[in-house]
Amino acid sequence: MTLDRIKRGQAFKIVSIPSETVRAQAIRFGINEGEEVYCEEVVPAGPVVIRKNRQMLALGRELARQIKIKPEK
Repeated sequence: MTLDRIKRGQAFKIVSIPSETVRAQAIRFGINEGEEVYCEEVVPAGPVVIRKNRQMLALGRELARQIKIKPEK
């Protein structure tokens, strides 16, 4: 599953970021493979807003589409 498919209110773990370019962008945001993150909001036709600890990040759909995740139960 990719990050652009996440639902609001769901916790998830980042499984892999295959592209080096996308990985560099994600690291700049402070997220990396293995991180546990929470989805705050999914804006229709807009960004995916996630929360890591107390930091909120808005990731564009194109970037989110390239990040593989595993939803937490």
